[in-house]
Amino acid sequence: MLSVTIDEIQLDPSKYLRQVEAGETIVILQADKAIAELRPINTNKSLRPFGLCAGEFTVPDDFDSPLPEDILDAFEGK
Repeated sequence: MLSVTIDEIQLDPSKYLRQVEAGETIVILQADKAIAELRPINTNKSLRPFGLCAGEFTVPDDFDSPLPEDILDAFEGK
């Protein structure tokens, strides 16, 4: 992990972006205090498998039926 000041980054931002692109994490300092972290985005996230929770729950037949009037009134603050 590399620590640099804001002034150093402003001198050559492309240099530091290339380092981040190469996998380096950069901590940005202001008055010797860490204020931000610049790091590469993890694009290797694998997708969750389809049907991961199959059989864990069932959707009731009346799932999309209109709500009763008393519940609708509660949502509307009546």
